[in-house]
Amino acid sequence: MTSSDFRKDFSALRPHGGHPTPVYLDSACMSLVPNPVLWAMEEYYRDFPGCAGRSLHRFSEEVGRRYEAARTGFARFLGRADPRGVVFVRNATEAINLVAQGLSYERGDRILVSDREHNSNLVVWQRLAAERGIRVETLALEDDGSFDGDALEEKLAGGVRLVSFFHTSNLDGRSLPVREITERAHDHGALALFDGCQAAPHLRVDLDRLGVDFYAVSAHKMLGPTGIGVLAAAPGPVAELRPLLLGGETVEWSTLTSHELRPPPHRFEAGLQNYAGVIGAHAAIDYLSSVGLEEVESRQTDLNVRVTRALAGEPRLRLLGPPDPHDRPSIFAFALEGIDPHDAAVFLDEGYDVMVRSGMHCVHSWYERRGLPGNVRASFYFYNDRHDVDTFVRGIEELLEKIPAKPVSGTLAAKTASGRPPASPRKRAAGSRAAAARSAPPRRRAGRGRAGSARGYG
Repeated sequence: MTSSDFRKDFSALRPHGGHPTPVYLDSACMSLVPNPVLWAMEEYYRDFPGCAGRSLHRFSEEVGRRYEAARTGFARFLGRADPRGVVFVRNATEAINLVAQGLSYERGDRILVSDREHNSNLVVWQRLAAERGIRVETLALEDDGSFDGDALEEKLAGGVRLVSFFHTSNLDGRSLPVREITERAHDHGALALFDGCQAAPHLRVDLDRLGVDFYAVSAHKMLGPTGIGVLAAAPGPVAELRPLLLGGETVEWSTLTSHELRPPPHRFEAGLQNYAGVIGAHAAIDYLSSVGLEEVESRQTDLNVRVTRALAGEPRLRLLGPPDPHDRPSIFAFALEGIDPHDAAVFLDEGYDVMVRSGMHCVHSWYERRGLPGNVRASFYFYNDRHDVDTFVRGIEELLEKIPAKPVSGTLAAKTASGRPPASPRKRAAGSRAAAARSAPPRRRAGRGRAGSARGYG
C-alpha cells in the first residue's frame, strides 16, 4: 500500500477551515487518529454505553467483554503472555508513577536513570529522593548514539534498586539495547523499567523475550485517543506494587474496618474507567498491526534518510543524536544557528503548513546542562510521504536564506569539550514571538500575521 492509501483514513490530513492539506511532522508528540479508532469509540457511546463489571444487563456485559479484549490485545501487541500484567492508566506518566510510588524502598536505595530522560521519568524520582531518602544516579549517554555497557556495569556494581530508562528517546530518536540493559540489571538484582512511548508505535516489542519488568506506553502516540496509557508488567514484579488509588473495582470486599484487594491488574484500576478510550486504543493497535510495524519502520526511515541527505550541506544546521538516520528513524531533531527554534517552527507552520515541535521536549535537564534554548524536532510516521518531507526541506532552506547567520549564545556549539554548560545557561527560552516569521515572511504566504508563542517546553 502507498502512503495515500493510509492517508485517506486520517481526517486530520484533509484541508480544514480554509487551510490547505497540512504537513504533520509532530507524531512523536501525538500521532494522528484514523477513522476506525473514532468509529470504535463512537460505537461504545452509541450502542452499549454501560459500566463494565457492575451490572448484569447486556450493555455492561458487552463493555466488559470489549474492555478485557483490549487488555488481551495489548498483551499480545507488546509480547506479554499473561494479560494480567496489563494495567490501564491515563498515560505513560501515570504508569511510571505507579511503579515509582508503588515499590517499597529503604533509605539509600539507588535508582539509575539516563541523562536524556523525559520529565515523566525523572521528576518522580527526584520527589522520592526528597521524601523517602532514595538516591537518583545518572548514566551519561554518548551523543553519537552508541551505548557503553561497561559504564552501565560500573553503575550497577554499586547496588541499584531499579534501572529506569527510555526505550527510544523523544529527544533524538535513538533506541537503547533493552535486552542487554535488562539482563545486566537482573544480574545485579535490579528491576528494569522502560518508557516505551516512542518505541512501541514504531518497532516490534516482545517484552517477555526482552525480560523487561515494567514497560509504559501512551495510546496517543500510537494512533489512539488521549487519556489512555498502559503499564505492561511481568507477573511477579506487578504483584509487589502498592496501588496509587483505592476505591471502586479495586477490592474483593470491604467492611467498615477492613478490605481485601483484588489481584492485579484490577487492584490498580480504581473507579470508573475510560471505556471508550480503552476500546479506541484497542482499535488503534489493531490498525497498527494491519499496517505492520516493519512497514512503519521502513517508511519512516526512508523519509528520514531523504531529509538527512537533503539538508546535509547546510552548515548552520546542527543535528541532534546519531548522524545515521537508520539509528533514529522516526526523528530528525536539529537547531539552526542564529534562529530561535520557536521562530523556525512558526515560520514552517505559517509559510509551508508544516507542523513540527520546538522547545525542550520535556527533557529540560539535558538542555540546562548545555545552556541550550531548545531545538526543532520533526518526527515521521507511516502516513507521511515524500511530498511532506520535501516541503519541510524547502521551508528550512528558505528560512536559512532569509535569516542572516550570526553567533547566538546557547547554540549546540556552546557545549564545552568537558560537557559542562556555559557559565550562564539559558534555562528557559522565551522566544521572540515569531520575530523571524514576521520579519522574513515565507514566499508562499507572506504577511499572514499570526503571532507565534514560546510553547513547547513541556
